[in-house]
This record gives sequence, structure tokens and C-alpha cells, in this order.
Amino acid sequence: MLPTLLGTAAGILSTASFVPQVIKAWREGKTEAISKRMYLVTVSAFSLWIVYGFLLGSLPLIVFNSLSLILSGTILVLKLRQPRRREPEPQPQPARPG
Repeated sequence: MLPTLLGTAAGILSTASFVPQVIKAWREGKTEAISKRMYLVTVSAFSLWIVYGFLLGSLPLIVFNSLSLILSGTILVLKLRQPRRREPEPQPQPARPG
């Protein structure tokens, strides 16, 4: 019983940690400061944790990693959908009379 309670508490906290980032990225549509590589690794890790949870038959691992996968996957999709911003090219300065 204690391992399940600990797993549930850890899952709630881990999953909840993604909610503010998802809300901010969704509302503002800005993901420049978010690392695409980090979220690719995170999505991969959650996918593996889900498989591991199925192999162990651990409901907290399956449920909370699935929820975290959905949230982190949402951030990754928002990141991938955002067009790349190019640095503005320097404008030539007009010649000064002098």
C-alpha cells in the first residue's frame, strides 16, 4: 500500500509540474525559450516509463506517465508548430552629410 501511495503522490507532483508550462505556451503561443531536444528526450522517457509500468503492472506508473506524456507532448507539438524566427537583417545606415 505504501509504494502505491508514494507512486501516486510522486505522479501527481510530476504531472502537475507540466501544467503551468502547457498553459503558458498554449495561451501565449510562444515557445522560443523551450528546448526542443529536451522535450524530445522527455517524451521518449515518458513513453519508456509507460512500457515499464505495463511490464510491472504498476497503475501509478502507467497513469501518471501517460498524463505527463500528453502534457509534454502538447508542449513539443506547440514547439514544432511554431515557425522559426529569423534574425532581422541589419538595415544599411543612410550616409550622413558631412
